[in-house]
Amino acid sequence: MHGHITFIPGWKQLLALVIPVLLGIGAVAGAYAFTSSTAKPTPPTPDVAAAAADANVPAPAGLLVHVVGAVEHPGLYRMSRGDRVYDAIAAAGGLSVEADITRLPNLAGRLKDGEQIKVPFARGTAGTTVISRVNLNSATLDELEVVPGFTSAFAQEVIDYRANFGGFQNTRELVEILGMSEADFVIARRYLSL
Repeated sequence: MHGHITFIPGWKQLLALVIPVLLGIGAVAGAYAFTSSTAKPTPPTPDVAAAAADANVPAPAGLLVHVVGAVEHPGLYRMSRGDRVYDAIAAAGGLSVEADITRLPNLAGRLKDGEQIKVPFARGTAGTTVISRVNLNSATLDELEVVPGFTSAFAQEVIDYRANFGGFQNTRELVEILGMSEADFVIARRYLSL
C-alpha cells in the first residue's frame, strides 16, 4: 500500500500569496522591534526641561483673597474667577455682629487675585456695639431695604410672602422659598430676627 498525501487543489497559488504577506508582516514587526530597542532618548535641553516641568505643574485654581476685619473667620480663601466680594465675605462665615454695615466694601465688586477685603468694625469698642435686628415678620419696606443682601425688589417679595402666607417660621425660608442666594443669606441672617 502506497501512502499518497493529497493537498487542497490550488494550494500552490495559495502558498504563493500567503508567504509574501507573512514575510512582509514579519519584516515590519522586526523593524519596529529593532528601532524601539536601539533608540536612545536624547536628554532635553535645560529650556525644554524647564518648560516640561512647568507644564506638569497645574496653575492654582481660582483666586486667593484675604478677608479681614469684622467677619466670623478672617483668613485666606480660594475663590472662583468671577466671584464677587460678597462671596468672599460669605466664605469667611459672613459678617460678625461687630461689623459696621454702613461702611462695607462694595459687595458687588469682582474679586482680583491677591486682593484684601477689609470689613470695618462698628465704631466704639466691640463689647458695646449693638446691632439692631430687623424683624422679618413685621419690618417695613424701608427697614428691609437696608439689610445687607436685600434689594428693593427682594424686600417687596418678603412683604408679599408675609401677606399671602402669614409670615416666616424660619429665616432659612428666604433661601428655600424666595430663592435668596446662599452668600447673601450668610450676610443677612445676622441682621434678621423673627
